[in-house]
Amino acid sequence: MDREQIRKELVVKFSRSGGPGGQHVNKVSTKVIASLHIDTSEGLSSKEKNRIWDKLAGKISKEGLLTVQAEDSRSQAKNRDIAEEKLFSILVEALRKPKPRKKTKPSRAAKEKRLQKKKALSEKKKGRKRPDLD
Repeated sequence: MDREQIRKELVVKFSRSGGPGGQHVNKVSTKVIASLHIDTSEGLSSKEKNRIWDKLAGKISKEGLLTVQAEDSRSQAKNRDIAEEKLFSILVEALRKPKPRKKTKPSRAAKEKRLQKKKALSEKKKGRKRPDLD
């Protein structure tokens, strides 16, 4: 993943932010909406693109855009930095390889505990039956 190339490919839009701020909020477009087109990005290899599509299918639009927004700060520049960091953290998390699972067997105590619970449940269910009067 080439961060500089991805920064160049980001499509950034600005709009008016909600929340407190008074007149400043009404005048200045500080909310940042940053989008990255996954399929046409040259900063990602084809393997990385496939992995991102697999992991982030719910966050990517039909057009192939991964979009994040930031309106935490009253400053447009800070919001832009926050949006970039959000996007990069999402990408890094999606590209992180999962740890391989170590196969383990249940311990003897765990097996005995399971069997004890199983017997207790069986006895409880037997106690629910109608008594045999023969």
